[in-house]
Amino acid sequence: LPRPGSAALKAAPRPGVANAKGGYDHRHAAKVAREDEHFHVKHVSLDVGRAIQKARQDKAMSQKDLGTKVNEKQTVIADYEQGKGQPNQQVLAKLERALGVKLRGRDIGEPLAVRSARRAMSPGAKQ
Repeated sequence: LPRPGSAALKAAPRPGVANAKGGYDHRHAAKVAREDEHFHVKHVSLDVGRAIQKARQDKAMSQKDLGTKVNEKQTVIADYEQGKGQPNQQVLAKLERALGVKLRGRDIGEPLAVRSARRAMSPGAKQ
């Protein structure tokens, strides 16, 4: 058996990790520097932001009031209104219900259809 500290037990240096002498594998750093991937993050459209702002103001609510109602921070509401927010379907659905306007799909800014009327017209609806 090799003794502790002998050359047989020492592991090979791993790339990208500083070694005991303080050296660094610059190949990894150069590879990262060469990568030229550009990431594009989607944001909500300005039409959605305007629809949120108009519906909120029509209901005389502040951004903080709306945020409290949908359990989101005021900054999230502000980001959505400015077109900076990343689209999240759950947040958009909560905003649609709270404001009563469509924020997804076609007819953005139009009033939501009343669900109770649809259910009453369906053939399997209970009466």
